[in-house]
Formats: sequence, structure tokens, C-alpha cells
Amino acid sequence: MPRNVYFSQGAKSEQNLYEDLVTEALKIYGHEMYYIPRSMVSRDMILNEDVESKFTEAYVIEMYLENVDGFDGDGTLFTKFGLEIRDQATFVVSKRQWEKLIGLYNNEIVSGRPNEGDLIFFPLTRSFFVIKFVEHKSPFYQLSKVPVYKLQCEMFEYSDEDFSTGIKEIDSIQEKFATEYFFAIENSNETNFVIGETVKQIVSPATQSTDAVEIFGKVLRFNQIIPENPNSELRIGLGEIRMSNGNFGRFGLGPLVGLTSGAEWDITKVYDLDTASENLTFNGNAEGAQNYDFEKQGLDIIDFTENNPFGEIGFSEPPLIPSNSSYRADSTGIYADSTTLTADTQ
Repeated sequence: MPRNVYFSQGAKSEQNLYEDLVTEALKIYGHEMYYIPRSMVSRDMILNEDVESKFTEAYVIEMYLENVDGFDGDGTLFTKFGLEIRDQATFVVSKRQWEKLIGLYNNEIVSGRPNEGDLIFFPLTRSFFVIKFVEHKSPFYQLSKVPVYKLQCEMFEYSDEDFSTGIKEIDSIQEKFATEYFFAIENSNETNFVIGETVKQIVSPATQSTDAVEIFGKVLRFNQIIPENPNSELRIGLGEIRMSNGNFGRFGLGPLVGLTSGAEWDITKVYDLDTASENLTFNGNAEGAQNYDFEKQGLDIIDFTENNPFGEIGFSEPPLIPSNSSYRADSTGIYADSTTLTADTQ
């Protein structure tokens, strides 16, 4: 029997009232979060993953933390690789508010909703969460409409992504955990570098047939090794190293120019893994960094000069059969006495 047409499962006025109540409840019981959209830099079309990501925008929006008793997941674990935090959380956000405060700027990868891979910064716990799944059908069509998104998230693990949102509390994650390359420098003029600016160095000058090859980096730190001693060595920490020709390269001795400040200093010393006796940090401590220890001990265990026969094209060659050898398969009793194999051309 067809349903009664005189009874509606969701009039427009009722849907709007229901959405208004949900939005108001989120404003009362929710928290102010930062929604940080992800921008893909170089996408791997084979594995369908983003090798490099950057986060340049952050939007304040209210969200409700559904886990009232604390974060879900496995919690904090101590493993052989160190301390791992595997917290998970579910955040509820109003569809109307998300479209008004975030979707309006048309910067999302998938139009019309939050995206997996975007980040949420929770100021109360100063933690970052990455969206793993967006549930857009819960609660299931009450009054024939779903007014919220449920964002299923887990703790974000930083892996050298670029943060330049302009909010110091968010961008500081890059300053703390990004891969840094340290250099000793001497002043060439009275202008100092600015934290966050891009600096460059000319690797090879331009010729009549080729363009100049330049290497660029982002200033992460710039101070003295001993702040109390004005005569102590000045060091600079650079990250996001890239070259103008797309190849991998390193900064070397010579002038270093800031593109924003115009400062020009000379690199007088390069700190790398080969400098075993030098401190690679600003405060004279290793701060738990064991990269040189792993590099040194790894050379005693792994022969890095060998190629990979399973992954390198043309490296694996079929074995040659000696001219006077025979091979036997004992499990089947089959002998291969012939040493010459022919392929008939008929």
C-alpha cells in the first residue's frame, strides 16, 4: 500500500528547525578547532598517495568531541622504535557551518565536504589529528536530512610536511620536527635572515647554453650556539631543500642570500653525518638524535653497494649452464642430461 501523502517525513521548516538546534548545540558543547586543508604537491599516480603535502590555510570552526571519556584507540605505547601515541577521536561538525566557514573558499580537494587527509588542530590538547574517514550519513536521515559530518580521525604523525598557515601555534610543528641541515655562517652585511623565509645559493652560474642551477631552503632557525657569548659561532638551520633543476643537492661553502630580507651571509662550515665529533644542534645537545649512530652501525651490517635484483630493471640475469653438467630433480626422478637447448622454428 502506498504511503499516505498527507503525512510528510520531513517538511522544509522542520528540517531547518532540526538543523538550527543541532548547530546551536555544537556551538554550546563544542570546542574551537582549526580545520587545516591539505594541498598535494607531488602525487604518486601508481600508489595513489601524496609524497609531499603542504598546509597553508587554517580555519576556526566549532566541533564536538564525541569521545567524552577521552580519546579512543590504543593509547600510548612504548615500542622498540620509541614512544607511539595511537589516539583516535571522532569530531562532529555542522554541514552548514562547514560550508559557510570553509567550503565557501573552494579550496577543498573533494567538493562539498571535508576530505580524508586534511588535519584538525585541537588547541585544548595542542594535538593534530588527520581525518581518516568522513561519515556523512549519521544519524541516518532523521527528518530526511543529515545536518552533520562525523570525522573519524587519528593522531597525526609529522613527516616533513610544509606548514605555513601564518598561525605560530600550528606552524611551530615544522620548526620542532622538520629535517634540518645546520651550517656555520659569518656575517657579510648588517641584515639578518627572517625565520620562515627562503634562502638560495648558486650551485653553478648560467652559461650561454644553460641556465643557472640554484639550491633553495627555508630558514627554520637562526641564532648563536651560545646566546650568552656574543663571540660564539652563528648557526643557521635550513629545511625543505630543493634545487632549481629538480635534482637532489646540498648547500656548500659560499654566499647565502635571503629572498625576503635581502641578507647575505657566507657559509663557512657544513654539519653533516660525516662530522662525527660535531654537535648537530643549537644548544650543544644531541636531543636524542641517533642518525649518525644508525649510519655508522648500519655500515657494519648492510652492504649498501649491492644492487637490488628484485627491483632493478636489467640487473637480474639468468644463470649460465656449464657445458658438461647435468641436473637432477630428486623428487620426481627426472634427469636433464642434455646441455644444449634448442627452439624449433617450425
